Amino acid sequence: MQQHDIHQFLKGYFQSTECSILEEGTGYLTVQLTIDQDKELMNRPFYWHYLEKVGGEPNPASLTFITNEQHAPQDIKGEKVHFGSPRLHQIFQATRRFGSAIRLYEANVARSTHNTALHPWLNMNVMVSYQCDHKRDYLLSLGIHLITGNIIEDFHELLKGQALTPKIPDFTFTLSPIIKPKSGFNRLHQYIEKHIYEDDHSWAEEAKERWKQDLDLLNHFYEDIEEKPSTYDIEKKALQDQYEPRISVNVVNGGIFYLQEGTVRTLLQRKMA
Repeated sequence: MQQHDIHQFLKGYFQSTECSILEEGTGYLTVQLTIDQDKELMNRPFYWHYLEKVGGEPNPASLTFITNEQHAPQDIKGEKVHFGSPRLHQIFQATRRFGSAIRLYEANVARSTHNTALHPWLNMNVMVSYQCDHKRDYLLSLGIHLITGNIIEDFHELLKGQALTPKIPDFTFTLSPIIKPKSGFNRLHQYIEKHIYEDDHSWAEEAKERWKQDLDLLNHFYEDIEEKPSTYDIEKKALQDQYEPRISVNVVNGGIFYLQEGTVRTLLQRKMA
């Protein structure tokens, strides 16, 4: 999982849980937590218990995350977040409880004499893991237009900087999907399988070669022993666990995004420029 993926994931999570983005810059993100998210992430139950008991004024915390230490301003103070860090793992767990499925609407809608149509997009963010004696993870963010069936990658990256809201804005209406979300999910699943199939899997062949070399060494060590002891089977199984190539795909979160017709087209053109 790359650092820019982490940045976009954090931003999407906090927007979907109605936390305010106080400040965002290259390599960092500052958010104002809601009460629910403070309770979820800050681990201060005694504070909230006391506050609720005396009827005090709630004061949820704000957090600054440094998502790219090399590019963030030197004077920025905050938590360094990278793949495998305890805070990111905590937010992954919270995502499954709070933000596993969201619904957001584009807020930057210019008022006109006619109400603006918002198009439904199904988004799914998945963590793809390639694992043997080494491991590589990356986040795949996909969006499928539930009217045309068009699929785009880097969906969250494309929406960077777009204002989104959990409530449908005034002077807008949503178009009914032609493709049902379940069918859209299945199409994204097929897309992910094709994406993985067409990827470079030389890493797996190299792992099998290292596995064979170590297995040959193990067999050579026990070659003069006619009846192999239990340690042989244990060591052989350990080599399999270490080297056998495995691919796993885990859904991190997803949701329905209602966007103006020209928004994604404009964003795609901007990305290609």
